[in-house]
Amino acid sequence: MTHVTGASRPQDVPAGRAPAIGVFALQGDVREHERVLTALGAHTSPVRGAGDLAGLDGLVIPGGESSVMDKLSRLLGLAPAVRAAIDDGLPVYGTCAGMIMLADRIANPIAGQQSLGGLDITVQRNAFGSQVDSFEARLSAPAVSAEPVDAVFIRAPAVLQAGPGVEVLASVPSERLESGVDCGLVTGSVPVAVRQGNLLATSFHPEVTGDWSFHRYFLDRVVRREP
Repeated sequence: MTHVTGASRPQDVPAGRAPAIGVFALQGDVREHERVLTALGAHTSPVRGAGDLAGLDGLVIPGGESSVMDKLSRLLGLAPAVRAAIDDGLPVYGTCAGMIMLADRIANPIAGQQSLGGLDITVQRNAFGSQVDSFEARLSAPAVSAEPVDAVFIRAPAVLQAGPGVEVLASVPSERLESGVDCGLVTGSVPVAVRQGNLLATSFHPEVTGDWSFHRYFLDRVVRREP
């Protein structure tokens, strides 16, 4: 992979400085994520090209349509730049379609669909059903929040398999899966929030609930690397 100038390994964010967080702005809930991140004290900027990655402390890839994001990011030359930044340690948080973009493997891709990769998981698109099957849940995620986390699932992916280096942060009962989908990671539960080093991913849309636990976790634990 060719590394892109400006997408160098991020340094620790000095105490008292607001982290600079880019939001992957080709498609999806860009403004909603910017609003939450700004409210939590971050400086945000849209990322539409490779040059927009320079100087960032982190990146959020929002929900939307993963196949469209994939095509646009490759067409604009953004995909290889983001992957190079991931390899250099840039903290990245992918939500819903963003989880699919970060996954190393997609079980049911659209013809020709690729992902950025970096996260050692296999995901299935629309694993919980179509738009009409959208649902809300309160998740136990003790590493993220002492209180249950409110989550909204909209045509959400699910993690079918995860490598040994992947930490499962939250799950839902496997009964939620659409008929015929088999989750091979944990019997009786489906991972919907995972972390591997500098990468965080959730199946759900944290930007629409008013519960900012995962955005806060991303900023504090993944970007600032607080214990």
